[in-house]
Amino acid sequence: MKLVIQRVNYGRVTIDGQIAGEIGKGYVVLLGVGENDTKAMCDKYVDKLIKLRIFPDENGKTNRSITDVGGEILVVSQFTLYADCRKGNRPSFIGSGNPVLAEELYNYFVEQCANKLGRVQHGEFGADMKVALENDGPFTILWDSKDW
Repeated sequence: MKLVIQRVNYGRVTIDGQIAGEIGKGYVVLLGVGENDTKAMCDKYVDKLIKLRIFPDENGKTNRSITDVGGEILVVSQFTLYADCRKGNRPSFIGSGNPVLAEELYNYFVEQCANKLGRVQHGEFGADMKVALENDGPFTILWDSKDW
C-alpha cells in the first residue's frame, strides 16, 4: 500500500465535470493498493493517519492532529503510485493490486476513515478524476507499506 498525504487548505475531486468530493482544511490522501495489501494494513494506516500530528499549534510547531483542528479527509484512488519506470519509457503497473482487491481495500479504507473521523469525502475507484487542491506548507508525506 502506498499513500501520499498532503496537508491542504482545500481539496476537490471532480468526475465528468461534477464534484464527487470536496473538503476544507485537512488531508488529500492518494491511495494505491498493492498486490499483497490487507485490511489489517488499512487499519494500521487509518489509525496512524488520524493520530498524525502535522498541523501547527499556537507556536507554529507541527503538534496537532486532524481531529485537533476539526479537519477533513479526501481519499482518491491512485494505482499509478505503483508505476515502475526502471525499464523503458512506458511505466509498468505490475506491482499494483488486482482491481477487485484494490477496490475492496480502497472502499474499506474510506469506510474506516469515516468511522474514525466522520468528515470524509472520496473520489470513485477507477474513474477518470480531476483533483484540485491547495497544499498547505507545502506539507506532503509518502507512506509505503514495504517500509513499515
